[in-house]
Amino acid sequence: MAGPKDLDPSSSPRALLGAELRHAREKAGLSQDELGQRLFVSGSFIGQLEAGTRRMQVEYARLLDEVLATEDFFRRNCGAAAKSKYPEHFAEAAEVEAQAAEIRQYAPLLIPGLLQTPAYARAVCRAYQPTAPEEEIDELVAARLERAHILDDPTEPLLWVVIDEAALRRVTGGQKVMAEALSHIVGVIRRSRAIVQVLPFNAGAHAAMEGSIKLMDFEDAPPLVYFEGVGIGRLEDDPATVRHNRRTFELLTACALSPENSLALLEVMTQDYAHEEHP
Repeated sequence: MAGPKDLDPSSSPRALLGAELRHAREKAGLSQDELGQRLFVSGSFIGQLEAGTRRMQVEYARLLDEVLATEDFFRRNCGAAAKSKYPEHFAEAAEVEAQAAEIRQYAPLLIPGLLQTPAYARAVCRAYQPTAPEEEIDELVAARLERAHILDDPTEPLLWVVIDEAALRRVTGGQKVMAEALSHIVGVIRRSRAIVQVLPFNAGAHAAMEGSIKLMDFEDAPPLVYFEGVGIGRLEDDPATVRHNRRTFELLTACALSPENSLALLEVMTQDYAHEEHP
């Protein structure tokens, strides 16, 4: 469970809500577990709200006002804390990603956002919204690329990615865009900012054929797993669910090419795309 954490209420609306929630909970004489039971959530979820790791949804804000007798404080203020530059279904995951100490991800269909180039990201965003104004696509691309700044730090967070060969073979944006995208991944690997493994087609059936996995670990909060579909996303902190997905990721790393062989394959594919020899 997340322990008490000193927050600067002026740093962000979410930090203010977290500090106020902790104050109101302690004033009511409730532990995180006890308050969680009243809201039908885990005590760790309450801890994440107080730590500013999780965003406060309207339905929880209303329950908190009722249980903690705070009139409508949380309901009135959760809207400001929920404002985000990211799509609604992904906003919370993007925000907690920036606080993670370790990120492990299996990407079955496309290059993960943290490793995308501007041209690749634009091709993906345009495919998602083919009729959107160019200004809206610009904003989506800028937000996606901004997430990658967490890799500017030379040591944190740990990023370990397993990319399915299908994501590398799908020509997204054209041969030139793919050559640049794979060259970028190679550069990230050579700067020792990510561990990347390729799950090849000849690995056959594997433990995550039903979808993607994104695991996030934090210094002062319980781990989370993020599930994503078309236009939907969900963060889960249930220990059994997180443990199952962690085991699944470990199985994937066992089936995937080694980091060294993955790098060699990425370099060959980069050259193939650059010379338009992609099958």
